[in-house]
Amino acid sequence: MTTSNTLIAITGASGIIYAKGLVDVLCNQLNTPPDIIFSDVAEKLLHDELNINKDYFTNLNCTVFSNDDFYTPPASGSASYESMVIIPATLCTVGKIANGIADNLITRAADVFLKEKRNLIVVPRETPLNVIHLENLLTLSKMNVSIIPASPGFYHKPQSINDLIDFMVDRILSHLKIDFRLIKPWQQ
Repeated sequence: MTTSNTLIAITGASGIIYAKGLVDVLCNQLNTPPDIIFSDVAEKLLHDELNINKDYFTNLNCTVFSNDDFYTPPASGSASYESMVIIPATLCTVGKIANGIADNLITRAADVFLKEKRNLIVVPRETPLNVIHLENLLTLSKMNVSIIPASPGFYHKPQSINDLIDFMVDRILSHLKIDFRLIKPWQQ
């Protein structure tokens, strides 16, 4: 089984539209379908927030792995992934990763990325944050994980929700080292 260069994990925080936006750009504009892992709650949120299911992603030629299947490429350091994005990232998932708990495929894959020193990006969407959340995010940051909170900017004068999604996807693409812009960079 071949793998994509990018692995996307979608957890059960509200804001699944950010993950869809990222996958849409990777598949439809860059022709680089990612591999995807959904948590159980994320699968429910697909329907509740976007009225779609996992078939939407398989129809884009993404490979979708079960979060309880450790016999898949994301569970192994020998897989050829370059980057992993956890979007949206629940703070429970952040806490597990920060403390070395690899009890499902998402947290195991993140653990693999940490041990292999690969590009790991976490996009937390929950708010407010307590001290434990902040300490867990700091722990990940100290391990060179890119923390990109789902907090869109407004200097590009967004006119729609899609403009806000594009802002976040643009920031993530930059951290994936993909030279593709969805918004005009900030200028003085």
